[in-house]
Amino acid sequence: MTVPVWAWAAFLSFVIAMLALDVFVLHRRAHEVSLRDAGVWSAVWIIIGLGFGGVVWAWAGGGTAQAYLAGYLIEKSLSVDNSFLFAAIFSAFAIPARYQHRVLMFGIIGALIMRGAFIAAGITLLETIHPVIYVFGAVLLVAAVKMLRSGTQTVPEHPRVLRVLRRRLPVTGQLHGQRFVLRDKGHLLATPLLLTLVVVETTDVIFAVDSIPAVLAVTTDPFVVYTSNVFALLGMRALYFLLAGAAARLRYLQPGLAVVLAAVAVKLLLADVWEFPAWSAPAFITAVLAVVAAASIRDDRRARLSDRHAAQQHQGGSQADHRSHADGGQQVVLHTAHHRPDLLTEEQEDEPSQGEAGQPPHGAGLEAAGTGDGAGCAVADHQPRHRDGEHPGHVRRRARIG
Repeated sequence: MTVPVWAWAAFLSFVIAMLALDVFVLHRRAHEVSLRDAGVWSAVWIIIGLGFGGVVWAWAGGGTAQAYLAGYLIEKSLSVDNSFLFAAIFSAFAIPARYQHRVLMFGIIGALIMRGAFIAAGITLLETIHPVIYVFGAVLLVAAVKMLRSGTQTVPEHPRVLRVLRRRLPVTGQLHGQRFVLRDKGHLLATPLLLTLVVVETTDVIFAVDSIPAVLAVTTDPFVVYTSNVFALLGMRALYFLLAGAAARLRYLQPGLAVVLAAVAVKLLLADVWEFPAWSAPAFITAVLAVVAAASIRDDRRARLSDRHAAQQHQGGSQADHRSHADGGQQVVLHTAHHRPDLLTEEQEDEPSQGEAGQPPHGAGLEAAGTGDGAGCAVADHQPRHRDGEHPGHVRRRARIG
């Protein structure tokens, strides 16, 4: 597709305007991005990205629009996985949440420039040296295998990059607001935010080695490849704050992405043998992501129900033991009262039973004072009265005669 210069200029002007709005207006002051704002902006960028696909459809036809959609889905799905890795980087450098957006913002600005260079180099290589397509396919297969084997995201180590930076620029031991560098006694110093930014940028270069060949497997149109990358990257900041804490819930994301990369690698390796229809790539990617989302939600729901059931069983068992202990004590009292009627007082013997006057039965107020042979019992509100040393049973028999 031949794209006029004015189209490139209009697109780049839109991107620059959105970045300036974000840096100088929306996030001029450092603050923590709320979950609500992250959800709203994620939806806004997805709508803009898909809406641009509609513009491409109206302008260049369905085939080009489907290639754009496939490239956008590939980059968007990979950006979800990258968001979890960025969260691990911020945690390793102990960057507070209110400063993370600024690091991501400048990281994405650098990524937009580097991705443009990567795309231009990749398209040039494919057009000049055709066998490079098999190298790209092999790179994607290796990336798919690594992603399938890796269980959790780990922070990438770039000791050489950080060593060079520390050699060129001394680093402070603490943060100074949202500043990347500061001047102290005439010396320029780097803050931990700059170190984090360097690691984020270096990590994105590694990502580009996988993602750019994946999109080039769908189309080699530079405008389609770059615009799909840009819209996926612009939405990555909001997506990060929305999903950074959900890595454990999306447990099938990495296997799903591995399947997508493997399928794209097969498409590259078979490019000279079989031509896949344009709609197959976006349809396949959408189906895989839908299965990943459904399976992750199902397992997360099962895990929550299992945890809740286990908690209820534990709580119910504790309550049952408590009731059993209390009921056991009451049964000892009733059993003693049933088999030892001689412990009743004179007044209790004269009281009517529950069946006669609706009152509690004899001995209902007894409380156990001991167990075993000869164990005594106390009577509620009354004590057994002994007349002239007589056994309580004598009192009971005399009350009946009188």
